[in-house]
Amino acid sequence: MAEFFYEYGLFFLKALTFVIAVVVILMAIVAAAMRGRQAGGSSSSGHIEIAKFNERLEDMQESLSFSLLEPAERKQAEKDKKAADKAEKKAARKAAKKASKQRGSGETIVAEITRPRLYVMDFDGDIRASEVEKMRREITAILTTATPEDEIVVRLESGGGMVTSYGLAASQLDRIRDKKIPLTVCVDKVAASGGYMMACVADKLVAAPFAVLGSIGVVAQIPNFHRLLKEMNIDFEMLTAGKYKRTLTVFGENTDEGRQKFIEDIERIHGQFKQYVSERRPGLDIEAVATGEIWSGQDTLDLHLADQLSTSDQYLIDACEERDVLLLSYKEKKNLMDRLSLGVQNTVDGVLLKWFDRLMKSRFSIG
Repeated sequence: MAEFFYEYGLFFLKALTFVIAVVVILMAIVAAAMRGRQAGGSSSSGHIEIAKFNERLEDMQESLSFSLLEPAERKQAEKDKKAADKAEKKAARKAAKKASKQRGSGETIVAEITRPRLYVMDFDGDIRASEVEKMRREITAILTTATPEDEIVVRLESGGGMVTSYGLAASQLDRIRDKKIPLTVCVDKVAASGGYMMACVADKLVAAPFAVLGSIGVVAQIPNFHRLLKEMNIDFEMLTAGKYKRTLTVFGENTDEGRQKFIEDIERIHGQFKQYVSERRPGLDIEAVATGEIWSGQDTLDLHLADQLSTSDQYLIDACEERDVLLLSYKEKKNLMDRLSLGVQNTVDGVLLKWFDRLMKSRFSIG
C-alpha cells in the first residue's frame, strides 16, 4: 500500500510539473504576441462611450409609474410623455438655430447654465490589473473637460495582485488628485492589498457595509521542485551575474541567505506601500492597519480606512439630484490575435482566481 501511494504521489508531481510547463509556455506565447503587437503598432482602435445615468434613472421611474396605472390612464400618460419629448426636442433645435445665428452675426452668446458633472468609471481588478490601460484612457479623456467643480467616481473591485501593475493603476488615479478634481472611490465588495492602494488615493472612500478593505501587506510564494529533480537525477543550472540576481528559484536549491534577502526585499516593498497609504490617508494609524488584516463595516470607519458606508448605487442616485451623472467607458476594437491572447490570459487568470475565491469562501462564509 505504501508503494502505491508513493507511485501515485510521484505520478501526481509529474503531472503537476507538466501542467506548470504548459502554462509557462502559453504565457510566453501570449507575452511574445503582445510584445510584437506593441512593437509593430496596434491596428486596433477604440472610443469613449458615455451614457447619462440621470436619464436611465428617469426611464426606470417612468416605466414603473406607467405600469402601476390603469390602461386608460397609462395610455394618456404615454401620450403626454410623447408630447413633452417632442416639445423638448423642438426647443433644443430652436436654441441651437439661435446660437448659430448669433455666431454668424458676431453677437455674444449667452451660455446655458449647466449643472456640475459627475464622471463614473469602473475598475474590475485581476492579478495583473489588466484594466489599467482602459482606465488611463478614460482618465485622459475626462481630464480634458473636467473642472474642480465636477467630481470623478471610480467603482472599484479588486483583491490585489502584482505590485508594479497596481502601483501604475494607483498612479493613474493620482493624476486626478494632481488636477484638484474631487475623486471618490466606491467599493461594493472588496478593495484589498493593491486594490486598497488604489482606493486610498480618493478624497472620499465610500464602502458598502460588508465590503472588505485593507490587507495592507505583501506576499510572495513560489513552488520548488529541487528535491523532485534531484530524486529523478535531473540537474538544473542557472548562471547569474550579481550576488542577488536570483534569491529564490523554482528548480534550484534555495538557501537561507537567499530566503533572508527575499524577505528583506518584501519588507522594503511593504514599507513603500505603508508610506504611500499614510501620505494619502494621514488620518489612519498606518502601523495598526498595515498588518495584512482586513476589515469591514463600522470597523473601516473607526480605523479611517473608509469615510462613508453606502453602496455605489445609492451614492450615484443621490448625486443625480445635484449633478449630471455620466457613465464613461473606453471600448477597444480588438483583432483576432488580441482576442486569442486575451482568451489565454483570462483562462490562466480564471483558474488562479477560482482557487483563490474558494480559499476566501472557506475562510469567510455565512451559514
